[in-house]
Amino acid sequence: MDSFIYYNELYDLYKNLLTSKQRMYFEDYYFNNLSLSEMAENYNISRNAISRQLNTIRTYLESYEQKLLLKEKKTIINSCLKDIKNKDIYTKLSNLF
Repeated sequence: MDSFIYYNELYDLYKNLLTSKQRMYFEDYYFNNLSLSEMAENYNISRNAISRQLNTIRTYLESYEQKLLLKEKKTIINSCLKDIKNKDIYTKLSNLF
């Protein structure tokens, strides 16, 4: 379950760096809860091809995070936001994310 959440967080940050087909595969698997077999049937390709594509997508997302560190920075910023006492400033800053 932790990896599911992790990849969804990375996807939220980096989805625009993926191709439209990669986004479709990711969303069908992670958001629409389709099995590899269902996806293979929908896209008329093998289960193995879908599995390879999902592995490639996860590798890309991990690579983007290693280079850009957006998830890490977001976590640090959110942690800092908790210390802000002024609710107006907190709301404005938290809405940026």
